[in-house]
Amino acid sequence: MNKILLKIISYRFPTRFGIFILLITMPLFPAFAQSPMNKSEHLDTVEVPFNAFNVISHNAAVFYLEHEHATNWQIEIQNKLLYANPNGNAVIRLYDNLNTEKYVEVGMGSQPDYKFWVAVNTPTDGYFVIHEERNNGWSPDKIITVQHSSNSGLSLTVGQKTVVDQLDVAGFTIKNFAVYGMGSSTDPPAINSGSMILSFLSGDPIQNPIFYMPMIVLAGTAALIIVLVKTKKRT
Repeated sequence: MNKILLKIISYRFPTRFGIFILLITMPLFPAFAQSPMNKSEHLDTVEVPFNAFNVISHNAAVFYLEHEHATNWQIEIQNKLLYANPNGNAVIRLYDNLNTEKYVEVGMGSQPDYKFWVAVNTPTDGYFVIHEERNNGWSPDKIITVQHSSNSGLSLTVGQKTVVDQLDVAGFTIKNFAVYGMGSSTDPPAINSGSMILSFLSGDPIQNPIFYMPMIVLAGTAALIIVLVKTKKRT
């Protein structure tokens, strides 16, 4: 392929320019062809059984992830639980790995109201709700997405609807999460069947070689233009 490219370039341009262009573009072809993986990328998928939610918050079931998801991460939540109690909830607490008093809480109430809320707890400010909808806040056919980045903070969407946008939580690293669903130990079970699936994905985009591709192409093009301009002036 490189020999054919060299012939084409040499036909259209002087040989030295053709070789120069080839030297710039040759490293790009393997990068696109092989699509190198980002070595910093981590993926964890956890299926939470329905009975894990039939506890109060003080007895919340804790799940430990295989990987630590730091700074740049995204979580997809698929709630396929069948609620047994109209007052029952399915609550997820995403804990900051460095401080167990710092967490993001996502709550999903039962049918027919489908109550939904998002709250944050920090050691300095305590617990506060940042978004709440008492009716039709979520539905089983919509994926809930929570994401965080170093540049834009914390955001959360329900389907295509953004309910939390670029909230500054001063960084967030996830290593574990907890779930519960009952308000009192005397309440009937919140959930009677189904499951909830959480998919965690994280990675540093700078460690992906494709991240640098536009800069490499731009630098190569600029260098080529400079050489062409200088050569034209000499001739």
